[in-house]
Amino acid sequence: MRKFFYFIIFISSITNAQKTSGFNGLDMNPGNLFLLSNAKTRSISPENPTGEPGKGGMATLENGSAHYAARELGQGWKVNPFVVIKPKETFTMAEITGSGAIQHIWMTPTGNWRYSILRFYWDDEPEPSVEVPVGAFFGAGWSSYAHLNSLMVTVNPGSAFNCYWVMPFRKKCKITMTNINTESMTLYYQLDYTLTAVPDDAAYFHAQFRRSNPVKNGVCVLVDSIQGKGQYVGTYLAWGVHNNGWWGEGEIKFYMDGDTQFPTINGTGTEDYFCGSYDFDTRKKNDAGAETTNYTEFSTAYTGLPQVIRGDGHYNIMQRFGLYRWHIMDPVRFEKTLKITIQDLGWRGDGRYLVQQSDISSVVYWYQTEPHHSFPKLPSKDELEEN
Repeated sequence: MRKFFYFIIFISSITNAQKTSGFNGLDMNPGNLFLLSNAKTRSISPENPTGEPGKGGMATLENGSAHYAARELGQGWKVNPFVVIKPKETFTMAEITGSGAIQHIWMTPTGNWRYSILRFYWDDEPEPSVEVPVGAFFGAGWSSYAHLNSLMVTVNPGSAFNCYWVMPFRKKCKITMTNINTESMTLYYQLDYTLTAVPDDAAYFHAQFRRSNPVKNGVCVLVDSIQGKGQYVGTYLAWGVHNNGWWGEGEIKFYMDGDTQFPTINGTGTEDYFCGSYDFDTRKKNDAGAETTNYTEFSTAYTGLPQVIRGDGHYNIMQRFGLYRWHIMDPVRFEKTLKITIQDLGWRGDGRYLVQQSDISSVVYWYQTEPHHSFPKLPSKDELEEN
């Protein structure tokens, strides 16, 4: 009887502890929207650059970016909705102290999206965990608009970039934008985050950019320096083709935890990895009744080919493609190391593979424990230029 009594007390203590700890406001989904939480909702924008309670819309005409438009209305009437970042200038978009997570980012940057560099720093780290041209980070790597409608990233009409990657931090979060262009840029943005307790087993969000132009020896390295424990969650490629014919025959390879010559995960083709098939082609009949074959853009929750640039027949003649795959239901977990490559492979006319020399820019997304391995040096402005 006494043992049973102590068992009841033990179960009761666990239940009370769960009630005390409660829902932390993270891992949002339709199944937990009704749960109450002690988490604090905050948002940073040019109208409230610190995210502090009751500090939004305080800009005056003397210091507001839209002071001319608001000159007859004054304080509180859209006085400072954007910032201007001058050439070679780095602007701190957010600096948050405490424990919590970024849950949503919206922004509309002007100018060349390859020349605006987004960086994220977690917990006072000296080197960024995210370092990517802003367009590529949001799946718009060719600096031109294409609608993207996925679970983690959306690019909406106008040029509205959104992402829903959950990005936890324990002590501090710092986000900057650097304008490496020779002209000023305008940035509208809003960062929505939660101040709350972060679980002990929460890893940190990372994203790394690379460009191979041209790809050498037929193998494009997407990342080769991940060290630590974590999970890989996404790939974006901006692929420029330099030859005729189908270009995406190459296989993606994941070298995990000590793999050397041969990988643990080996795909079967580029369009297969992005969950398409047969060159992303759709066959249709034209008005004359003849059958035509065309690339077919698509954008779904986890995968897509949202952008196909077919060329204008004048100066911009190269075929270019934008592709993404989010590993949300199938993250690639690693214990120590991760390296990822994709083959740059097409077809010769007689049915043999062609080792190509494409222009491939990539962004890879993953979560891992800190510290992370240093990123390669970001390409210069000239090396980032579309050509």
